[in-house]
Amino acid sequence: MNEKVLQTLEYNKIIDQLVSFASSPSGREFCQNLKPQTDRDWIEASQKETSDALTHILTKGELSFYGIQDIRPSLKRLEIGSSLGSHELLDIAKLLSAAASVKNYFRQALREDDSTGDSLDERYQLIEPLSPLMQEIRRCIPEHDVIANDASTGLAQVRRQLKLTNDRIHEQLNSILSSSARSMLQDSIITMRNGRYCLPVKAEYRSSFRGMLHDQSATGSTLFIEPAAVVKLNNDIRQLELQEQEEIDKILADLSNLAADQSFFLAQDYRVLCELDFIFARAMLSKKMRGTRPLFPAEGYIEIKKGRHPLIDAKKVVPIDIHIGKDFSLLVVTGPNTGGKTVSLKTVGLFCLMGQAGLHIPAFDNSCLKIFDEIYADIGDEQSIEQSLSTFSSHMVNTVSILEKADSNSLVLFDELGAGTDPTEGAALATAILANLHKRGCLVMATTHYSELKLYALQTPDVQNACCEFDVSTLQPTYRLLIGIPGKSNAFAISGKLGLSPEIIEDAKERVSSDAQNFEDVLSDLEASRIKLEQEHKTISENRKEISLLKKELREKTEKLEQSREKILQNANQEASRILAEAKNVADDTIRKYTKWAKSDRHIQEMEKERAELRNRMNKHQNQSGSKPQKTKKKSLKASDLMIGSNVHILTLNADGTVSTLPNEKGDLFVQAGLLRTQVNIKDLELLPEEKPKQTEKRHSGSGKIRIDKAASVHQEVNLIGMTVDEAMPVLNKYLDDAYLAHMTQVTVIHGRGTGALRKAVHQQLARLKYVKSYRLGEFGEGDMGVTIVTFK
Repeated sequence: MNEKVLQTLEYNKIIDQLVSFASSPSGREFCQNLKPQTDRDWIEASQKETSDALTHILTKGELSFYGIQDIRPSLKRLEIGSSLGSHELLDIAKLLSAAASVKNYFRQALREDDSTGDSLDERYQLIEPLSPLMQEIRRCIPEHDVIANDASTGLAQVRRQLKLTNDRIHEQLNSILSSSARSMLQDSIITMRNGRYCLPVKAEYRSSFRGMLHDQSATGSTLFIEPAAVVKLNNDIRQLELQEQEEIDKILADLSNLAADQSFFLAQDYRVLCELDFIFARAMLSKKMRGTRPLFPAEGYIEIKKGRHPLIDAKKVVPIDIHIGKDFSLLVVTGPNTGGKTVSLKTVGLFCLMGQAGLHIPAFDNSCLKIFDEIYADIGDEQSIEQSLSTFSSHMVNTVSILEKADSNSLVLFDELGAGTDPTEGAALATAILANLHKRGCLVMATTHYSELKLYALQTPDVQNACCEFDVSTLQPTYRLLIGIPGKSNAFAISGKLGLSPEIIEDAKERVSSDAQNFEDVLSDLEASRIKLEQEHKTISENRKEISLLKKELREKTEKLEQSREKILQNANQEASRILAEAKNVADDTIRKYTKWAKSDRHIQEMEKERAELRNRMNKHQNQSGSKPQKTKKKSLKASDLMIGSNVHILTLNADGTVSTLPNEKGDLFVQAGLLRTQVNIKDLELLPEEKPKQTEKRHSGSGKIRIDKAASVHQEVNLIGMTVDEAMPVLNKYLDDAYLAHMTQVTVIHGRGTGALRKAVHQQLARLKYVKSYRLGEFGEGDMGVTIVTFK
């Protein structure tokens, strides 16, 4: 693509956003150099990579490539046998750490997904974390410029000798500071000069103080002298420091050799991680602007669904629908200024550039783009004072350049084509330019105010009008792009709304040719009809939705009623069958008894007794089958009806309890029902009537009842291990109070040994409590120093 169109359509601003999501140096470099391509296979593969990375981000979270440094110069040094410094080796360790993290990210994704992988799977398989090398570097070099003591046996020994020698020097110097020579010193301090330990000696005692002079103060009153007693020790320090550096060099050389053996995998890891960083940066950009993967149909057309320009605030941008290349190849966009015509042009051009660069576009799914060899755009005021070019001349220079290069596989975008000169000539010139490009088979979008171009679009096959909607009543554009409808400039209406006198407007209308005025009137009628049809269509659509919803609700209710009716009939039939069977059994039994009594001449009283029993059974069945009086519904409780301590009945548990907490915003609260403390909803409670307790009950409802409850719940010991002092004290105080109220004589506090801070705080607190008789540490078999035995009064 030509650089001019990238600048005109602000593609570089998209790239700046893309770069901000990359972490590695080469990843940012890949982003910076990303340009639209024309190879379909490359475009499709890049789009799939972006989509697969976005899927990983949305399902598994973001993937970090932070800490990756460019190790390629270090690998070049390893190739020629050089040793690396600690910084370079740490950069390699960071790279391998990132490799392990990325490897684990993809491994987890594949473990949870049974599919065969995606377009990123091949790169994932190439990553080699080289954990032994990373761990060895981390062990020897825990941080920048620091080599661990245990990096080698020789280094540990040297540093041990260094420490001992340093200690001996300080002993010698401290003995001098505490001796009679103290009066010769300016201060009682030990200082360093030229890497050697010295003492600040007063200048007048130079001849009396034995040692080597290394420096003096600015005034000359203080001399920094190395006492003779430590000269040899200082020499030893210097010798040991040289040995220490030799050991460090050996360690770095050994680590460099280990890295050199793995240089191929290190180079491969760096390349793959940077490529993944680049791909995931594209995915993060898509996530930020809520982008989707565009399609590139073989037919070669553009169909953007609800496209949003990515450089306009997402809260303000108005989505637009644009299609071109299927039913027509030239689109003439008209309408008033500030209506969104230029934004529509830039949206189409920028989407094509982004799509051909492997980036997602901020539009609805299944939006389609065409792959162009070149995109040309003449947008904006390009007046050049330096080149003595007017606005018209500048645009014409660009247009001439476009006409020289554009072909059937080009997208051409014109903003205000033919503007800046005589309207009649400009309109004719613009029409001729569009006709020429149309014959070549180019896809063209052009914005204009010329009525002649509107007529050209109406009269020419494969050419279509479009307009950016404008609300004349509010003088505000809606930014909706309406394809198939030519737009009005609305100059007269806008001028009238802004206060221009009606006389001037009428005079202006008379000066417009009758044909042009008639054409504008036709456009006004079309616009009014369109708005009316849209409103009717909207009303019809809303009514359809409402009817569909009502149908669905009615169908669900009918199904529920049918199910209920069948269930009721089934139950009724079963109950009727049972009653009939029972009645038949009773009748048969009664007939047998009457027959038996008749033969034996039993007394009539027994027969009357049997008849009374039958009548009672019939009355009982009538009562069961009849309608029972409905139980009066309890009044639903409100939060204001409850207080801490209110007596309530829990319906689902069929138990009484006491309110422990007030209801929250959802109506949930805690109720203490005996030893059970449970969370219930206020809808599941009934408020019990307040009963005045009898005098005898009062005696048993005080401390005695508390002691009984406490005794049932308090344990013999409390465990404070793992708590801080601030966390442990409230727990200890509550436990001791509960244990004392439960009449326990002795309890155990488990605080552990540790640093002793928690034990000390426990003992201090026990000393302050009046009801504690004594306390002591545990003995052997009781927990020893890790527990305290407390005895109550």
